[in-house]
Amino acid sequence: MRLAWTEGAIDTTENHLATDEDASLRTPQKDVGAVANAVQILGCLAAATRPMGVAAVARATGVSTSTCFNILRTLARARYVAFHGADKTYSLGLAVAELALGLIGTSPTELIRPEMERLALRHGILVLLWRITDDNHVVLLDRAHSQTAIRVEVSIGYRMPAFAGAVGRCVAAAMNLPEAELRRIFATLRWQTAPSYERYRAEVSEARQQGWAIDDNVLYRGLVSIGTVITDGDGVPRFGLSGVGIAGQHSTTALRTCSEELRDVAQIAGRSLYLTGGAIGPAGIENPRAKDARERQPQLGADAQRTGRKRG
Repeated sequence: MRLAWTEGAIDTTENHLATDEDASLRTPQKDVGAVANAVQILGCLAAATRPMGVAAVARATGVSTSTCFNILRTLARARYVAFHGADKTYSLGLAVAELALGLIGTSPTELIRPEMERLALRHGILVLLWRITDDNHVVLLDRAHSQTAIRVEVSIGYRMPAFAGAVGRCVAAAMNLPEAELRRIFATLRWQTAPSYERYRAEVSEARQQGWAIDDNVLYRGLVSIGTVITDGDGVPRFGLSGVGIAGQHSTTALRTCSEELRDVAQIAGRSLYLTGGAIGPAGIENPRAKDARERQPQLGADAQRTGRKRG
């Protein structure tokens, strides 16, 4: 990783000065109430195991019954929900499937990049997407830059051990490895400011509870990173998402806010890519199939010990 100087935030034309739209991404905006309610209602129906009546949707979403009825009726006319006259209930409609067709075949990079760009502009950090490999490394797939004049730069294809850094703590949290195995893997990792094993283990446990981790001046001096992971339907981490900035440039509150947004993006991406996937959650509830998935990958700990010293 290296620091880079860019005139992108100063030049008026050629270097992509932030537009009014970019600026709006950095400033909290008030949601349009009707749209927010409609999205909430659609999400409620998507999560339901059976069609729901107006009163049930209203209770689940907190939207008033009359507003809920009007929105459902409007969505039904547009075929985004289907109305079942026999029992006066609603479910998702065909128009939702038609919208989803545009995402079929979309690569993870294409799917996640718009959210990466939004976070980079909103929080002034470099946002990175990593693939977690079978040999227990992470490889950089994509990146989204902020518009700050001085920023961190990481090359596409950069490799590092899967259990190091902020993303690495989340990988360890998702795998929920036995104590002896986690300690053995930790011994293979190299840091510029090495933490104790007890501190690392505590931060892994914290990542499992809150869904994200932070590395402040530990893996690399002068840099702070936040990270989370995208898990598949078995709870196995497949991709990492991280934000990297210069140490001291962001407040603790700002880093926490960005971390939570990063985790939320990972959860949505996991469900989109793997249907039953997601991310390690703030409630610390492990996917019940994660243990079985780990048992189908017994080579993880041994491979991590052998490959953890390699750096790309």
